Amino acid sequence: MTQEYKAERTITAVVQAEQQVDNIVRRLIDRGVPQDHISVMGQNFQSQTRIAGFITKKDVILGGLRTGAVFGSLFGSLLSLFTGVGVLFIPFIGSVVAAGPITSVLLGAATGAIAGSAGAGLASALSTLGMPQEKATIYETRVKAGEFLLMVEVPAAKSGEYQLLIESAGGEEIHINESTLPRPCPGKCNGVEDLSPEIRSHLSSEAQQDFIASYNAILDGTDDETKAEQQAWAIIKDKYDEDENGVWSKAKTIV
Repeated sequence: MTQEYKAERTITAVVQAEQQVDNIVRRLIDRGVPQDHISVMGQNFQSQTRIAGFITKKDVILGGLRTGAVFGSLFGSLLSLFTGVGVLFIPFIGSVVAAGPITSVLLGAATGAIAGSAGAGLASALSTLGMPQEKATIYETRVKAGEFLLMVEVPAAKSGEYQLLIESAGGEEIHINESTLPRPCPGKCNGVEDLSPEIRSHLSSEAQQDFIASYNAILDGTDDETKAEQQAWAIIKDKYDEDENGVWSKAKTIV
């Protein structure tokens, strides 16, 4: 189904309650939207474990893209629907759980928290996608207030249909971008120039080559971009440590 699904636009909405998010995501999947074209993020996914209890500020940059099954066991069944889920620290908001393609977009915002960049919040990250600043600021404010952000990549011809589905299930502040979210590479990575700026800026030259090699090898075997990105990042974290600017550049010493 994923190969035949041609995503061309991105619908973004705010949803007040996690139960509503769960309902919308399941309805979208039932209507033919693949999981890897749906993103969610928020602070208040229900859990018996506080985020601070298992994640540290040092880990917050893509605190590893973990499997949805792991996060599903911590936060409930909704996140078990996703392959790539991460905990990030976003300036002006704090720790958030993000799942889906949005995790790559948020890399720059998360790194800004450690590098001390005052302009690297969620609104700034969303604005880089072509979203109006006013709308991006509303999304940041409402996520900070404990609500959830939902982003769905859809075919242009069905954007109205999916917008109505989201609105009828509680989605608010709807915005439609005339493009999809950036991926690590547009398909297979043929070189550093194919890497998205969000990823390229967080890897040293050597780490970029390792990321590309790992990503391509995994993509060849799975044809799943989210899984390829997840595992490529895991390999980077095994081989490198971050420097003071949040760049994976310090090769680990093998004992």
